[in-house]
Amino acid sequence: MNFDLDDEQRDLASAAGDFLRGAASPADARAALDADDPANAETRPGRSALVDSGFATITVPEDLGGGGGSLLDLAVVAEQAGRVLAGPSFVGYARAAVLLAGDGDRLRALAEGSAAYAVVDDDGPTLDAISADRFLFLRGDDLVCGGGAVTTRAPMDPTRGLAQVAVDGGDVVAGDARLRWDHALRVGRVVLAAEGLGTASRALEIAVDYAKERQAFGRAIGSYQAVKHSLVDVYVQIENLRSLVWWAAWAADQAPDELPMAAAAAKGAVSTTLEAAAETLIQVHGGIGFTWEHDAHLFWRRAKVDRFLLGDDVAAYDEVARLALAAAAASSDASEPSAPSAPSAPAGAVAR
Repeated sequence: MNFDLDDEQRDLASAAGDFLRGAASPADARAALDADDPANAETRPGRSALVDSGFATITVPEDLGGGGGSLLDLAVVAEQAGRVLAGPSFVGYARAAVLLAGDGDRLRALAEGSAAYAVVDDDGPTLDAISADRFLFLRGDDLVCGGGAVTTRAPMDPTRGLAQVAVDGGDVVAGDARLRWDHALRVGRVVLAAEGLGTASRALEIAVDYAKERQAFGRAIGSYQAVKHSLVDVYVQIENLRSLVWWAAWAADQAPDELPMAAAAAKGAVSTTLEAAAETLIQVHGGIGFTWEHDAHLFWRRAKVDRFLLGDDVAAYDEVARLALAAAAASSDASEPSAPSAPSAPAGAVAR
């Protein structure tokens, strides 16, 4: 089976990369970090530009104003967004498209940009809550769309638009929606992992470029084993993560039974991989890498925040282990032969 991207997806990645590099950059993340009030920190490209581009709503049906594409298409775009630390995240759009399935009016509002949704989980701050005007949440097993009071604090990564949300009122979008909610969470994890893949890849590229240029004792520092090995270790983690992300996105579209395992594996892997890439970026740069003036800390901030979004890596790996053990037990039960019955005595035999 070929898990590589096809030509259309490569073209999509190229187009998304061109758009996002022109609309956002780490410099914008720095400007948001320096904002006096986190509630007014502007993330770029911003919701309007993402919706107008059509990239944010790729998974919304075409007849409702979206792109009618697959989650793999959105993951390809999300990777490019991660490279420039773009905000808001594509995660909220992906989850909202799943949660609002069948609700034509709300999906059309999402695609048009007349409604800005954020998804409120049970614990922790809400991703992109600052720029949202409507919130999706569970009340019991009912999916509800309503308003909420947003409380902001000093952000570690302002591009994530994190805030505490106290929801109130709202209309029931769907009853008995727990399975839909779980599916949307897994889809969100896949997109988050795709963004992290892009961020980690870009951090490694910056570190490699610097290792080629920086001289120490008459040699480029990249020629020293300690530096080479640390960069190669991160490269291997990134390529492993890439395989997991494409598998998870493919599973969401083509093999939903595989999605729980794939999404959890991608979430766990991106947490550790992105953190390793960001820390290596700082270490390779030496003293300058620790300063406020260098962009390395922006990648580190993204890594630290993303590690705890939609569950942390410990919970994700625990889920992988539980799913793997359950699958192994089910396979063992299905393949184990039944115990043979005792042979019957031949006719006329006399027991001794």
